[in-house]
Amino acid sequence: MTKSAQATWSPLFKEAVSTDFRDFHECLDQDKRIALYDVLGSKVHAKMLARAGILNHVENDAIQSGLDQIADEMRAGTFVWKKELEDVHMNVESRLTALVGDAGKKLHTARSRNDQVATGIRLYARAELDALADELKTLIRAFVDLAEPHADTIMPGFTHLQVAQPVTFGHHMMAYADMFLRDLDRVAQARDRLNISPLGASALAGTSYPIDPAYSAKELGFTSAFRNSLDAVSDRDYVVDICAAGAVIMGHLSRLSEEIILWCTPMVDFIEVGDQFCTGSSIMPQKRNPDLAELVRGKAARVIGNLATAASLMKAQPLAFNKDQQESKPPLTDTLENVRAAVAVTAQMLPTIKVRADKMLAAAQMGYSTATDLADYLVRAGLPFRDAHHAVAAIVGAARDRRLATLSDMPLADMQGFAPLIADDVFAVLTVRGSVASRNHRGGTAPEQVRQAIAEVRQRVA
Repeated sequence: MTKSAQATWSPLFKEAVSTDFRDFHECLDQDKRIALYDVLGSKVHAKMLARAGILNHVENDAIQSGLDQIADEMRAGTFVWKKELEDVHMNVESRLTALVGDAGKKLHTARSRNDQVATGIRLYARAELDALADELKTLIRAFVDLAEPHADTIMPGFTHLQVAQPVTFGHHMMAYADMFLRDLDRVAQARDRLNISPLGASALAGTSYPIDPAYSAKELGFTSAFRNSLDAVSDRDYVVDICAAGAVIMGHLSRLSEEIILWCTPMVDFIEVGDQFCTGSSIMPQKRNPDLAELVRGKAARVIGNLATAASLMKAQPLAFNKDQQESKPPLTDTLENVRAAVAVTAQMLPTIKVRADKMLAAAQMGYSTATDLADYLVRAGLPFRDAHHAVAAIVGAARDRRLATLSDMPLADMQGFAPLIADDVFAVLTVRGSVASRNHRGGTAPEQVRQAIAEVRQRVA
């Protein structure tokens, strides 16, 4: 086993840290994501210490100036990260001390890395959730833009992936708009729950210094400061919240992706996705693969796995902080980065979709999709619904036996043999356009209702 020549800790430790353990232990790749937020938290902490008289104004000014320089170095990519210092906090403190001397050593007064890292992660996650919310709004607007010109474009609606009833492509796209509106709410709720400042909780029990956690919380944009120091440093519920929201979002994107992949197949041929979001084959010249949709579908599994990791990580940890919690960072950052990217690129793909309305209309006329309309016709004529259902099932069976393409192809007299209440006005009911138009209620597939839904959603994400 190799040994490090430098120990980060104190004279309490007689042996240097194992290099293998140091490599296993360090988390700089993750910490670099929160580095600027760590600096921001340190600036506010120093201001709070100065307000409390724990730092004098000269020391605070030096710390503020040094932290500003460190932030500039991080943005420029010139900050020198030292692996032996283990994490962002010690790297910043070491650089600050090199810049401003002993004042830098005082920054950690009344603070632990436990509340420090919890603060930085929350600030990072809050900013990422805000960015994700913006991307979700863009995605929702893309669905609305795609739905609007197709409010009356007929397509088959499916249950069990079998033709069920006619709907419109616009209505179908607005179903996804509603899904992502719920996701927008999930992101907002996750943000609200994480927006509590843990700064001042210190290691686990608070501090004996006269600190002002409420001031720090306000300066950092949190809604309030922690109520319980033990919970403040050990809470990672917000990580699970974010991973759960991300898993649902990716589930919705995966459902969409599955349909896009299906609709692009030559046997269905409902749509064509723009070249920008497809790839070819190294051997088959004709291939045009909707790889973006496939990759989004694949990444859904990854994000769902992050939720399992985050939830199981916390299930057996005693209060308060444990090193296990370092492992909450990868599922959090991976979820935020992959979900945001998947949402953004899907929003870019949607406007490139070309709809083949003729293929959709032809498919909507298959599978006797207006059978329910015929049953409803019989109900309005006075037949109980269950009896109407059985009569229409018999008519469909006869149509199948005769290999008729639609119910409209069956002669009136033959239909009357199953249901005498059928009259010659039935054929107006059996058209797919008539079926769609008849669902003229809020949430229905009638073009008028689809356009109303579009207007409402546009207003919500304006």
